[in-house]
Amino acid sequence: MTGIPEGSREAGAGRTAAAAALARGLEGVVVAQTRLSKVDGERGELIIGGFPVERLAPQASFEEVLYLLWHDRLPTRAELDALRRRLAAERTLPAATVALLRTAAARRAPAMDALRMAVATLSLSDDHPEDGSRAANLRRASALVGRFPTIVAAYWRLLHGRDPIDPHPRLGHAANFLHMISGEEPPPEVARALETYLNTVVDHGLNASTFTARVIVSTRSDMCSALVGAIGALKGPLHGGAPGPALDMVFEIQARAASSGRALGEEAAAYTRDVLAAGGRLMGFGHRVYKVRDPRAEVLGAAAVRLFQRAGDMRLYDEVRTVEEAVLGVLHEHKPGRRLETNVEFYTALLLHGVGLDSLLFSPTFAVARAGGWTAHVLEQIGEDHLIRPSSVYVGPRARSWVPVERRSSTAPAPVPLEASTQMSAG
Repeated sequence: MTGIPEGSREAGAGRTAAAAALARGLEGVVVAQTRLSKVDGERGELIIGGFPVERLAPQASFEEVLYLLWHDRLPTRAELDALRRRLAAERTLPAATVALLRTAAARRAPAMDALRMAVATLSLSDDHPEDGSRAANLRRASALVGRFPTIVAAYWRLLHGRDPIDPHPRLGHAANFLHMISGEEPPPEVARALETYLNTVVDHGLNASTFTARVIVSTRSDMCSALVGAIGALKGPLHGGAPGPALDMVFEIQARAASSGRALGEEAAAYTRDVLAAGGRLMGFGHRVYKVRDPRAEVLGAAAVRLFQRAGDMRLYDEVRTVEEAVLGVLHEHKPGRRLETNVEFYTALLLHGVGLDSLLFSPTFAVARAGGWTAHVLEQIGEDHLIRPSSVYVGPRARSWVPVERRSSTAPAPVPLEASTQMSAG
């Protein structure tokens, strides 16, 4: 791992080197090896378990992807059936988890907060927390992944004054999630659309939430704690909280066009110029890693075509495409060197709306998918058994004088010169 050289606080030249080595946000710093996924932002490629995402996501079941991530190969029929049975057996929530969800619903807590709190209770059902074997950790992974959709669905129903629905023993992961929300078994094409989404976003390199999970378990903490931390990271709007606003933008442009009488594409272009002029952000466009079109947007866009075609109503899909083309046209005109393209959020919003999910469920559904990747990374980090421990560059004062409390002034201290020295943080 790249780090700040020891002893840099002893000399001015060393301090300069330490400051130069600072990588804000750890960008460009390699801290782990993984076989789980590879992100190539320049070429617009995502590899998951050795498969290009565009080949894996539309064909595999979510259970097959889980097995691939956990075992580094696709399962046989017998292995797949066994995994499906194990997940089905784990979906029922402990009484303590349901009680917490009822309390959270009474307080109208956001769904991501309810998920985080509920997942924390799942450690109560671990009968052998001291067992650190791979078999025990695989059982924990199955229990966590199996219960994520049950938690989200149960909480959504409780929020709306309805009782949770028991998991269906014969439905797969994606179909069961939709069943527990609506109370109805989804049509195969709707379940397939959601499954394609879950597969597409199950893992994506060392993103903020995945890194959080690996850091936590690198201390030899437990898998449940690692996933609780990952949910906290995913909740942030710079990571997992943007798909809903991407669809809200489309609906706002539709409303503006209806009011102004202008064509939808013309209104979308005007909206984009207004946002850019105000220094705002266009949700669903641009990515910190991808410098070309996000490959996940391609996969989800194709899945949306199939979903809306089978439903017999392409109107919303066509309008979304019109908005996309208009926004990209203005972005390329105003920021010709930035290579801002459509990202995964844009078509996530369309697809999840198409399968019948409320926009407030978009981020929790992201967590339902990403739990598969998180558990795989946790298993990989446990196998590596190496503490993730970066350094920091200290920029504070180093020779303050102690003043008794009765002689202290409330005057603000003088600005601290930004001389850097290396210091290992405590803890």
